[in-house]
Amino acid sequence: MTQNTAVKKDIVKDKIYQNLLKEVAGLYAMPMGAFNIRADGEGVDRHTTANIDIVTKKDQPGIDIIVKPGTKNESIHIPVVIGRSGLNDLVYNDFYIGEDADVTIIAGCAIHNPGHDDSGHDGIHRFFLEKNARVKYVEKHYGESEQGAKNILNPTTVIELGPHSYMEMDSVQIQGVDSTRRDTRAVVGDGATLIVTEKIMTSDNQTAETIFDVKLNGEDSKTHVISRSVVKGRSKQKFISKLEGNHKSHGHSECDAILMDEGRAIAIPEVTANHLDAELIHEAVIGKIAGEQLVKLMTLGLSEKEAEAEIISGFMK
Repeated sequence: MTQNTAVKKDIVKDKIYQNLLKEVAGLYAMPMGAFNIRADGEGVDRHTTANIDIVTKKDQPGIDIIVKPGTKNESIHIPVVIGRSGLNDLVYNDFYIGEDADVTIIAGCAIHNPGHDDSGHDGIHRFFLEKNARVKYVEKHYGESEQGAKNILNPTTVIELGPHSYMEMDSVQIQGVDSTRRDTRAVVGDGATLIVTEKIMTSDNQTAETIFDVKLNGEDSKTHVISRSVVKGRSKQKFISKLEGNHKSHGHSECDAILMDEGRAIAIPEVTANHLDAELIHEAVIGKIAGEQLVKLMTLGLSEKEAEAEIISGFMK
């Protein structure tokens, strides 16, 4: 299915949109498999497969992605790109993953802001995994601005994991996002597992707030939430982690942050055990780059800035 052919042609020819697709989804051409590409608030192009259907919502902007039971080794790309100033985009995407399916989903948003007005994208994604379903979900956020206007990204992710399902969420934000509120909420069923890894870097006067709220409702449910952040310039980051064990379960949350310049980081853990066999752990480490790490790399011939960059690169991997 193809939508808005005129916009599609512009994206194919326009180097700015090409770069945005590369940054947010690693795309140098239209991907194989199922995909839905959204640009400047409109659907651009779409492709479905025999096992994966993508349907436009009738009551609100967004799509439903339906993965048939038993689907294996297929991917779904749903990037959003914005190349305009003053655009505030809102989209609702729901994912229905059938029993025993195993798929990879590549999402995220990239903004190139050429003007003086702020641009933003709010993406609300809901995931419903049936029994034994598996999902690898990769989400990247990226921004760039020509005139100093702000880029604002507020992703919301809601997850419901059925019995013995598994979801791995890998979220990255490393450049050009001036303000973000990242809200992830999950309910984990019997024998199900949720793994979340977040990597986020802020600089200048940027702000970022992350909220993880995971309810371990099922017997032998598990979650591991990992946040790695670098706070540069006068930027601020807040990390809020809430784990609630309502059955025999295991939850582990960890936050590691590197402070640089005049950056400020806050970590707020909350663990609630409502069952005798709920095991919940939270760890948080916030601090500057260790002096001995810099010295060691500088003895190998790196400058101080090069050594810092090397340490940060390794930390964010």
